[in-house]
Amino acid sequence: VQLQASGGGLVQAGGSLRLSCAASGGTLSSCAVGWFRQAPGKEREFVAAIGKSGRSPKYADFVKGRFIISRDNDKGTVYLQMNSLKADDTAVYYCAARYSPSTLEVPTTIGRYPYWGQGTLVTVSS
Repeated sequence: VQLQASGGGLVQAGGSLRLSCAASGGTLSSCAVGWFRQAPGKEREFVAAIGKSGRSPKYADFVKGRFIISRDNDKGTVYLQMNSLKADDTAVYYCAARYSPSTLEVPTTIGRYPYWGQGTLVTVSS
């Protein structure tokens, strides 16, 4: 499956963006999906993840209360709504997917995801 992340851009601190992750050559409806980010000079880090049923999403502590991950399985798309953005949120954001037999599986580590999108750049100006 090939993933396409979109929705990045330039936004002022305090603003919002919504990222989207869609798939070709497969369907995300059978996948757990995670969002990760990589800032310049830093390692890629977990942001949020959602199981294929959409229940029990997981978040990194630094985005709790600000970001919301959701999915529309009819559209085969996973979203990351980012609110109250800070300059520290500036990074390339990647979506990743893993075919999952369980609705309870919500991986949060890079190594659990075999499929990755190309990333979309989010720049937050202070």
